[in-house]
Amino acid sequence: MTTQTQLTPGVKAPAMRRPAPRLTGHGVAGPLFASPALLGLAIFLVAPFVLALVLSFYRVQLNSPRPARFVGFEQYTRLFTDPDLAPAFGHALLNNFTFAVIVVPVQTLLALGLAVLVNRKLRGMVVFRTFIFMPLVFPLALTAVIWRLIYSRGDQGLLNAILRVFSGGVFPSHDWLGAPSSALGAVIVMSIWQSVSFQMIIVLAALQSVPTELYEAASLDRASKWDQFINVTVPGIRNTLIFVALITTIFSFRLFDQVYLLSRSGSIDRQSTETVMTQIINTGFDNNNVGQAAAMTVIFMLIITVIAIIQRAAARQRGGVS
Repeated sequence: MTTQTQLTPGVKAPAMRRPAPRLTGHGVAGPLFASPALLGLAIFLVAPFVLALVLSFYRVQLNSPRPARFVGFEQYTRLFTDPDLAPAFGHALLNNFTFAVIVVPVQTLLALGLAVLVNRKLRGMVVFRTFIFMPLVFPLALTAVIWRLIYSRGDQGLLNAILRVFSGGVFPSHDWLGAPSSALGAVIVMSIWQSVSFQMIIVLAALQSVPTELYEAASLDRASKWDQFINVTVPGIRNTLIFVALITTIFSFRLFDQVYLLSRSGSIDRQSTETVMTQIINTGFDNNNVGQAAAMTVIFMLIITVIAIIQRAAARQRGGVS
């Protein structure tokens, strides 16, 4: 026997209570899987940046009995007004921008060309792939030693010897790392040779994900290989190319290892190859001015962030990324 509740006319029925939402397994899975990456970002990115931001307002010296002294924005104003520090910091920024302006387009286009070539099924491609991947697996210290031998000044340098042979002795020996006109260019060539394999692997994965049906349809429309590349391949890997250009830009501004290792030979021109990263290391550890180095780090981090945001906004405006 069932009972029914009789409602008095003009009286509203009591509202039904909805059960409180509960975190099910599906709701916890996402944050749980993302927690290692978020923890790593917090420890290795957020915490160091916050510490650098705090140190930039103090005058701190390593291994000094004197306590840290609060100086406010003095470290930041010195970067742009100090007659000794401001020109050096501006020149280091200029070297970084010059390096990025050359490396980003050249390395991205070279990675695209190599990926298209490696993606083709040709005889001997396995050997070619091995030679292309070799710079990626070499330790950077070993790479620097090899390129120091290539760039050695005098007749004992490999590059000078090759140029002398092919020019019949007309081309004189050149100090590739010691001359201001060629030092940064030598670092650029070495960096592209060492890093292009990484970008090529990313582009190659994108090329292999383009549906073959699109190429078959283009062939039925009698499209040439070049037309297929422009109208099928490039739009299909557009987002990947934007990503490769973005990470190459970030890596270009992080230039430090190549310059540091090549400078161990003692013959590199420091002024034409000094970057913001090398200046930060020299200021913080060689000059024992941790606060000034922290201020450089904060400014440099903000510059890279702004460039990344501009790149992403430009790509989104053109319909490249969502």
